[in-house]
Amino acid sequence: MSGGVDSSVAALLLKQQGYEVTGVFIKCYNIDGCAERDAEDARRVAEHIGIPFYVFDFEKEYKKKVVEYMIEGYRAGLTPNPDVMCNREIKFGLFLKRALSLGANYVATGHYVRIRSSDTSAQGVSGATPKSYPSRKNRISPSFFLQEAEDKNKDQSYFLWTLTENELKHCLFPIGDYIKPEVRAIAKKAGLPTAEKKDSQGICFLGMVDVKDFLKKYINAKKGKILNAEGEVIGTHEGAVFYTIGQRHGLHIDTKVRGAHDSQAHYVAAKDVKKNILVVAEGSEDPILFRKEITLVGVNMVMPIDIKKKIIVVARVRYRQPVSEAVLEKINGSKKTETYKLTFKRPQKFVAEGQSAVFYTKSGGLVGGGIIV
Repeated sequence: MSGGVDSSVAALLLKQQGYEVTGVFIKCYNIDGCAERDAEDARRVAEHIGIPFYVFDFEKEYKKKVVEYMIEGYRAGLTPNPDVMCNREIKFGLFLKRALSLGANYVATGHYVRIRSSDTSAQGVSGATPKSYPSRKNRISPSFFLQEAEDKNKDQSYFLWTLTENELKHCLFPIGDYIKPEVRAIAKKAGLPTAEKKDSQGICFLGMVDVKDFLKKYINAKKGKILNAEGEVIGTHEGAVFYTIGQRHGLHIDTKVRGAHDSQAHYVAAKDVKKNILVVAEGSEDPILFRKEITLVGVNMVMPIDIKKKIIVVARVRYRQPVSEAVLEKINGSKKTETYKLTFKRPQKFVAEGQSAVFYTKSGGLVGGGIIV
């Protein structure tokens, strides 16, 4: 229970469905003080719906596995995704392991995603709760996979591509079949203290702290040159490591320099952290912002698929980006250096190394994902 309305409603729904529910707040690394307020909100909700409540302290582990991962990723010139790492290492890593060791059968979160059985006969089984959510008495099945949430605007499957059958067989996602207004309505009807609480924004452990300001505590700022597509110097920046592909803010463009037009916004199209140089595009439709082929490492197949030949998927390279048709193929089968290639039918914009590319079936089933290199 994070202290937000989504996990509050998840706990409420599970109790209404007959589960024996225990609320847990995960204490992680946090620098703006919001974690204390969130923990208290979670405690109040647990008391309101009448369930036990505990706090698991994973602050040390979170700092090492998520925060340091993010810092080192930026230092290397990548755009890491701490939410993906948090889900893999903390929520469905340490938290799941701790819960199972204490006798829990499942862990549940307020993620907007749906869990489905690969055995279609196991869907809609007798005793299942409304909207085809798997019941607590019918979880025996060959394997499970993830499906996009009912609410496509809130779907969080993009951040869960690292999960495997080992985790999914112990997972419940109670609000995946609901849209956000329905979740708010359920919370309000039940009188939950978090019914009107605003959704959190940005990276969870930073709160309202700017990413660049946080990184500057660990990485020295170093002024560098901004080049246009023709290689002309048209401005300066505070350090290439602080920027990501597609970023338009924080660029100091000298519009008086030839080749630096002020008629359109400039976007980071490429960066070289060794030379401390940024290359920018003029306008959001500049061809240098697009890539048709990307290489992936660390690929995880959420669905039990062994790719021997090319397969057709729909994929996205950024959260909430519309999916686009692509061909996925394995180009190196060695376990240590296994790599895949994702070739899009239409070139994709703002492809950032270090971010996740996530692929689906056309019906919204989560096939898997990988890290862009």
